[in-house]
Amino acid sequence: MDRRNFLRNSGFLTVSVALGGLAGCGGDSGGLAVPAALGSGWKFPQSVASGDPSPEGAVLWTRVVASSADDVTTASDTGDFSIRVKVTEADNSARLGTTTVLAGALAVDNWIPVYAAYDGTVRNKLTGLKPATTYYYQFEAGMVLSRVGRFRTAPAKGASVDQLRLAFMTCQDWSVNHWGAFDYIVRNEDVDLIVHLGDYIYETVGASFQSGAVESRHDLLVLPDGAYESGTSGPRYALTLADYRYLYKKYRTDPRLQAVHERFAFVATWDDHEFSDDCWGDAETYDNGSFNSTTLSGDNPHQTARRRSANRAWFEFMPADVRLDESTLSFDTIRLYRDLQWGTLAHLVVTDERLYRADHVVPEATPNPATGAALGSIGSRYVVPQSTRDSFEAAKMAAAGSADPLAPVSILGKTQRDWWKSTMTASPATWKLWCNEVSLLRMQLDGTNAIATLFALQAVSTLANSIQGALPAVGGNAAVAGALVAAMTAGASQATAAAAALAIATAAATAGNPGTAATGAGLTAHQAAIAVAAFTAAAAANGTSAQVAAAARTIAFGYIKPDVQAKGVASSFVQSSGKAAALQGFFTRFLFDCDQWDGYNAERKALMAHLKGNGIQNVVALTGDLHCFDAGVVYDDFDASGGTPVMVDLVTAGISSDSLFTFYADSVGAVNADLATLIYYPLSIPVSGVGTVSLRFNVFDFTMAGHVPTLDELAEQARVPLRGALAAKGVPEASLDATTTAVLAALKADSSFNTDLLGLAQQLAGICANPWIKWAATDAQGYAVVTVTPGRLSCVFKQVNRLVGTAAPSSTVIARTVTATVNAGSAAVTIS
Repeated sequence: MDRRNFLRNSGFLTVSVALGGLAGCGGDSGGLAVPAALGSGWKFPQSVASGDPSPEGAVLWTRVVASSADDVTTASDTGDFSIRVKVTEADNSARLGTTTVLAGALAVDNWIPVYAAYDGTVRNKLTGLKPATTYYYQFEAGMVLSRVGRFRTAPAKGASVDQLRLAFMTCQDWSVNHWGAFDYIVRNEDVDLIVHLGDYIYETVGASFQSGAVESRHDLLVLPDGAYESGTSGPRYALTLADYRYLYKKYRTDPRLQAVHERFAFVATWDDHEFSDDCWGDAETYDNGSFNSTTLSGDNPHQTARRRSANRAWFEFMPADVRLDESTLSFDTIRLYRDLQWGTLAHLVVTDERLYRADHVVPEATPNPATGAALGSIGSRYVVPQSTRDSFEAAKMAAAGSADPLAPVSILGKTQRDWWKSTMTASPATWKLWCNEVSLLRMQLDGTNAIATLFALQAVSTLANSIQGALPAVGGNAAVAGALVAAMTAGASQATAAAAALAIATAAATAGNPGTAATGAGLTAHQAAIAVAAFTAAAAANGTSAQVAAAARTIAFGYIKPDVQAKGVASSFVQSSGKAAALQGFFTRFLFDCDQWDGYNAERKALMAHLKGNGIQNVVALTGDLHCFDAGVVYDDFDASGGTPVMVDLVTAGISSDSLFTFYADSVGAVNADLATLIYYPLSIPVSGVGTVSLRFNVFDFTMAGHVPTLDELAEQARVPLRGALAAKGVPEASLDATTTAVLAALKADSSFNTDLLGLAQQLAGICANPWIKWAATDAQGYAVVTVTPGRLSCVFKQVNRLVGTAAPSSTVIARTVTATVNAGSAAVTIS
């Protein structure tokens, strides 16, 4: 096979066989297809990496260029040449990450070609090694040595294995926050491999989500070519092969990321940002595209050449056992979906959830019913009415016909879907670990309950003022004043309400029936019920202020909230607010994110039906993309009253990317400012010697996951953002933890925190519509470590602290850990 056809058809994956020569690429240095690199004029600017460990080996990676070349420009002046790769099982742990010559007997010592056409990158597949063995490796270009790397081969096929430990991670935006997690992993984690779930690079520079603070060691990215997302200014995105190559090279110049790659084999897939934000196939979504009202289908601009460039760059820079075939003219030049087995203990099933996916079920160009303008991302991909999703999905499936009704509403595509099903069915492993890019968990909001709760919350202070104002007329009796205001709130006249309030008080004092007394004074049964409830709540409290507050909360949540829940926009409380028109469209059920599996519900149900119908147990998804931590169970049908848990989904936050909370906190104002209370609560905290610290306190966790917090838990919710805010104010790192603890202690004693905010969080937890989500941390960065044994899988989520000035934290990197446990044979998860 000539060199040109070798490159085109094999996708440039050379093979080294232990104790032998290079398979398919030539013999010793005297007979190489391309000449050996000579002398000292070489360097390995992105260090080394390994991936996809098998029982016989792994894929090794490096990039070698002339020492005079820039680290991140495309290699062009060295031509093609050969370098050596050496592998040993001798213990070289002391040399790991250094350029000290590899010691010990060599299992592999081969020459491999380096081609300028692939930007000086090398992908060499090792075979013939021992299973379940730690190996060390090094490349040699002329007289120059790479750093020493390490990987561990998988156990033999069919071998009984006691344990697998892996880390999984995602979303490592260069342009925001910090990469301190990588340094912590290198220094503290002992894992067999790392699963990377995509967004290894971000294709954009200067996007709105990249506008936050970033560590100073990450300088501004400058794309060689690039294109503007819109017009002739603003954010730019990678357009050409040179752009995508630049991003991988630039990201991997960070020594912390290099060190992780040197020490651990990666099992990697991609998500959207390796090509384009929220992409599908070769289509980008910066532009809303077009919409066909007859078929309810849309189309985004297709960029086939750009997609092919993104595919090639990923292939060149990720150590994965995959092939690139550029002989095809289409955009699907690469197959990423694959599986890896770890004896009979675990089976890693890696999917590609971007290349084959159909357009989002609700296209971005769909006209907004209220305005006629295109929906854009909000309403099509995010905050989508479930009824809209359902109607679009049903129409598309009906139009698709019987051959594959899921085709227009699929993430995986038919071929990959069939492969996934057969792989799961045939798996001999106890645990099936689905390396899954986007979350399978339903994340929804009942808009009616949410708005009703917001109206109640907003009414509390007004009601308290009314009760306070009525005190003089009733001799200062807060319980009577509460009953009076309650009756009037329910529609009674002031005179009738006053008479009824006194009747209730008299009945309570004489062991009579307060409800009968209230109706006898002229109230309806409904009015009497809330008046008695307000009186009783106030009477049970101690002190006038507490009595007023108790009565106000009882009226708000005992009458106003149920009224709005029952009547929706027709409620008199909504109508009199002046916000009825603005809120009318929100009295429905919403799905937070239809770029994930919530937007592809029919296919999710089909996959879950396959697992359930075939009795396939112990399936756990390791998921990225969402920029938050989540743990929960996936049902066969989230809409069925008797839905069955089928598997578990564990979602890790991004290494550095801005959080899900930040996205919604920044976006909610454009949707409806009144809904901000579902996401955050503004806090201004005076700190002696520092000044006022302002926080957007995250209550989205409670809206999303429904855990009712204690005061201590509420305070802990503030710890990481407060510590970050104090650091931004200049508090020295050595004092941060102690200062944060002291401020939190004072905050817990403040009534605005221990009463108002705690009450808000508890009310929001009460409207949560996601009982399958057992834990969520929506404002976080970090990663997760999984330990798998035959009887149990445990996952430790590790949240990192925020920037200290312009640097990653150097002392306390990990802010908190939370453990999710899954027992074999049970589609359930417990949190500790």
